[in-house]
Amino acid sequence: MPNDLAEIAEKARSLSTREKAELIRVLIADLDGPPDDDAERAWALEVERRSRELKEGKVQTIPGDRVFKDLRSRLKK
Repeated sequence: MPNDLAEIAEKARSLSTREKAELIRVLIADLDGPPDDDAERAWALEVERRSRELKEGKVQTIPGDRVFKDLRSRLKK
């Protein structure tokens, strides 16, 4: 098996950048398995809830630059 893997890796190195990216997408999708319909529905409901809260003024957005500044500050500690 190690020889097979080495051969596959060597062939993968000869691919174009675009082909390597597609190969990676295919392999990751294979590892992820089939989509979880319940998770998709849960995310759709979450998006709807968050959108509704924004429209109703229950929550406010935070500018991205502030979020990343706070995150960088937390990571330095």
